[in-house]
Amino acid sequence: MKLFYTPGACSLSPHIVLREAGLSFETEKVDIRAKKTEHGEDYFGINPKGYVPALQLDEGGLLTEGPAIVQYLADKAPEKKLAPANGTLERYRLQELLNFIGTEIHKSYSPLFNPALPEEVKSAFRDRIALRYKVIEDRLAAKGPFLMGDQFTVADAYLFTVTNWAGNLKVSLESFPALRAFQARVAERPAVQAALKAEGLTK
Repeated sequence: MKLFYTPGACSLSPHIVLREAGLSFETEKVDIRAKKTEHGEDYFGINPKGYVPALQLDEGGLLTEGPAIVQYLADKAPEKKLAPANGTLERYRLQELLNFIGTEIHKSYSPLFNPALPEEVKSAFRDRIALRYKVIEDRLAAKGPFLMGDQFTVADAYLFTVTNWAGNLKVSLESFPALRAFQARVAERPAVQAALKAEGLTK
């Protein structure tokens, strides 16, 4: 398998999951603005959507969209318990979390990357993120240490990835002690450290 990624982008989530799952894989960096891979290929020729992540499969073909990719990877290594078994209520709970993180948190961060957006508009998105993080904070405080309790899952990798953007985008986590503790806890995991280092995000 080959993961197409941009350092620190949402593709960090499947990168972490690949390492947590212990799967064999390659990576190829993508300049997402130029739409070029590190080998000079037109990224649109690989992924017509033009964004990361994208996973080139061993059996051929391409899988896109982070929540789909991480579930696929979890199912490749069921013994790691990165996702509950298909068909169980717990699997749907995981999908519920992935959708919430994707649509309500990740997509609320997206406008903050736009330097042309007026500050008052960015402030409104930060307020929206804070409301969504209140839901996460309450869940972690009640169920922790991870989103589904004691077991680290692909949802934790996704939440860690998007919440990692908070500092650079001036999203305050001051009111969310359980979330801050979660970030620190996940950051210490060997697979997470390895992914961060491989992407040049830590020494």
